[in-house]
Amino acid sequence: MRIHLVELFSIGLVLFSCTKEKVTPIDPACTSIISFSNDILPIIEANCVSCHDQGNASGGYNLSTYSKISANASAILGSMKGDGYQLMPQGGPALPDSIIMKFSCWIQQGKLDN
Repeated sequence: MRIHLVELFSIGLVLFSCTKEKVTPIDPACTSIISFSNDILPIIEANCVSCHDQGNASGGYNLSTYSKISANASAILGSMKGDGYQLMPQGGPALPDSIIMKFSCWIQQGKLDN
């Protein structure tokens, strides 16, 4: 029994389309790779850790390490936008759209620890 390349490709396409995981396309505005250490950590340090660090995990959120920031990235973004979460930083001005977009792009790019 001989399988042709086209048939093999078709089978692969069918199998791939049946996966349960939905892939969210990356926003076209995310044109450059976002660096955790150069882009994300300074945002968190300037706007979040005064209330959300190891010694003061307000709301139960400790954002003192990459792993804790990465694990809570969706909630952080929701708080930055006020989308389903209390708008943060609490008592301060809303973060600029450029910062929110940078954080969103970092998530979309896989929350790299770079």
